[in-house]
Amino acid sequence: MSSQQLQVQPALTPQECGEIDRFCQSGAGAVPLPALAQFLKDRLATDLVLDQDIIGGFAKDSSNLPGQAGGLCRPKSERECAAILRACSRAGIPCTISAGRSNLTGSATPEGGVVISTVQMMTPEVRVDMDSKTVRAPVGIILEDLRREVLKQSGGTLIFPVDPTSRADATVGGALACNASGFTPGEIGAIRHWVKSIDFLLPDGFKITARRGELVSRDGRFLLQRDGREITWPVPRYSRPPIKNAGGPFSAPSGELDFVDLVVGSEGLFGLVTACTLQLAERPSDYLDLFFSLPAEENAIVFLDYLRSNLKGGLGSLSALEYFGVNCRRFMTHEQRLFRGNNQVGVYIQVPLTGQTADDAAAEWFERLVASACGLDEDAVMILDNDRDRAMFMEARHSMPANAVEVVQHHGTYTIMTDTVVPPDRFREFLAFTHNIIRAEKLDYLSFGHLGDCHLHFTILPEQAQLKRATEIYDAIVAESARLGGVYSGEHGTGKRKRRDFLQCYGPDAVEQVRQCKGAVDPDFILNRGNVVPARA
Repeated sequence: MSSQQLQVQPALTPQECGEIDRFCQSGAGAVPLPALAQFLKDRLATDLVLDQDIIGGFAKDSSNLPGQAGGLCRPKSERECAAILRACSRAGIPCTISAGRSNLTGSATPEGGVVISTVQMMTPEVRVDMDSKTVRAPVGIILEDLRREVLKQSGGTLIFPVDPTSRADATVGGALACNASGFTPGEIGAIRHWVKSIDFLLPDGFKITARRGELVSRDGRFLLQRDGREITWPVPRYSRPPIKNAGGPFSAPSGELDFVDLVVGSEGLFGLVTACTLQLAERPSDYLDLFFSLPAEENAIVFLDYLRSNLKGGLGSLSALEYFGVNCRRFMTHEQRLFRGNNQVGVYIQVPLTGQTADDAAAEWFERLVASACGLDEDAVMILDNDRDRAMFMEARHSMPANAVEVVQHHGTYTIMTDTVVPPDRFREFLAFTHNIIRAEKLDYLSFGHLGDCHLHFTILPEQAQLKRATEIYDAIVAESARLGGVYSGEHGTGKRKRRDFLQCYGPDAVEQVRQCKGAVDPDFILNRGNVVPARA
């Protein structure tokens, strides 16, 4: 039986809360950071670093947006997290949650105030439960380290299947914040699907323990008991296309929204996750890895359409369906080994095997490739069946963004990359629009991404004189994806960089819904100010 009543638990003692409140309200004006740092150290054993040489390393994320902060806290425990959150909330000091800083949208880039880095949040210890096939995990652990530990503790029988490209850099907390996704098509490819429970701190330092299915809003709101009064916490109700989507907090037009879903992917707007329980999957006995090249993009779309109509179990039965599209050959290491003749595009498939040998699966998939009538040259199929070839392929895949960056660095500019997703029945229309508008301006670009989700990254490489127009073209592509029933972000989130995209995709009413949802628990917009929607005046 679910409830809309959110019961909070203390993460600090009443005495500690009282001390923080009195200190932060004792002066006539803003609390100086040096005084706050001394107070936190003396009374709560919590370090607030003020050394700019140290803070500078946390002042931006992989978006390269400029940032600055006056203080840095690296809590090791839930109690320390609660202390710094409550202090900043009571003192009116903006604070930005930072994890592995591998995100591309500026969500971890501070605009003043204090950075709360979760990289040292390594409690509780990773613990696999073989009966429930779950893992209890801290938020500071690197995602790939968690995946390895699951394999180790389960004796190689269980896996955590979410595998974003940044898994060697991203933390579990960062993955939760942006609803990170990996190669697997469909909703099971994103981390939200696998989250069973979260330990969550509100901006005032109080804690909510939420298990999936137990806390569900009714009539578009949760009811939060706090400070002897009941707070109505409205949830977003704007419509979300039923496709891969990392754009903005989860919403529910029906008004019934699981609290876990509200938090996962919310980019730290509502609070801080300090620990989580994740569902695991049984490890397949083996994998079949195929790469094949095709003459042109249309051939790849023919193959995709065939799979959608004929693949038993749907595209979610694959663990990868990746696309290397227009101009990728120019930017890929080892392209001569991967592409046949004059073929221009490539497709990578990974098939988990259970009860089937790799040879039998390869034969079955070869028949499927032929039956798809996608224009396949039989000699263009490569089976990656050894560590050397797999490593070569991964090196080729990761070489594209790096080689593209070299080009724009030579131009003195930067890449402009889309993250759009559109419904499958509008994919051809979207591709034609996007290729045409980029080519009309004679811009250099490449396209690659997640074919199974109709989720491609068009990466524009402008010269100096083309920057303004390239940005306008990016906006036009986002607008077209929205017109076709798609979204602007499939995996990278919104952050500060894509706030305008959120507005363009969902409209001003959705912006106001997110503001009202945030304002119910963070009325001064102290926490992660500027993410997804502009801060209140």
